[in-house]
Amino acid sequence: MSSRDFLDRLHRRARRAGLTLPPALGEQLETYYRLLATWNQKINLTGLDLTEPTPEALDRLLIEPIVAATHAPAQTDRVIDIGSGGGSPAIPFALGAGSTRLLMVESKTRKSVFLREALRALDLPRSEVASARFEELLSRPDLHEAHDVLTIRAVRIEPRVLTNLQAFVKPGGHLFLFRGTVAAGVPETITPPLWRHATYPLLESLQSRLLVLEKRPRR
Repeated sequence: MSSRDFLDRLHRRARRAGLTLPPALGEQLETYYRLLATWNQKINLTGLDLTEPTPEALDRLLIEPIVAATHAPAQTDRVIDIGSGGGSPAIPFALGAGSTRLLMVESKTRKSVFLREALRALDLPRSEVASARFEELLSRPDLHEAHDVLTIRAVRIEPRVLTNLQAFVKPGGHLFLFRGTVAAGVPETITPPLWRHATYPLLESLQSRLLVLEKRPRR
């Protein structure tokens, strides 16, 4: 498929979601998608079939994170993503939010190699990949309360996990939890310093929602 045809499909999906993609962002998303599709033939980065940019693949991998990025604070400089896998939502979200520093946390070595190649291809020199479980990073002082936004796409997150994850986020920062529906996988108990900030619809085609938790500053 030509670049023009790919971008036509991408922009059509964006318009269905109420978005207008700047040309430079569209080109970055194409670069990421094509690299992901190539590597996905060798290692399992996503269960989606990427031989053609189908509406489902474009929505899940690219458009949904960009919609989520519209809810990011204006000054979203540093983003940390947990369990980054094939790089979505982390990479499209960071590109859409205008973040200059993205830290992707991925424990599987082969996926980490891909993520580093994606950062190189997208020319994001201030971003990096940590090949570790997030628990192993909790002792690093340079990561403590260092990020404006934390993103994670997971089926269910236990309250104790949220307690650990909030350590990476600045006071006044946010945790962005990508969910399949409004209720699915939402912790029943949110303990301070985290508070429910808002729940936003993402894409109707995916029945996806974004739960945003705010880390309140200490009094």
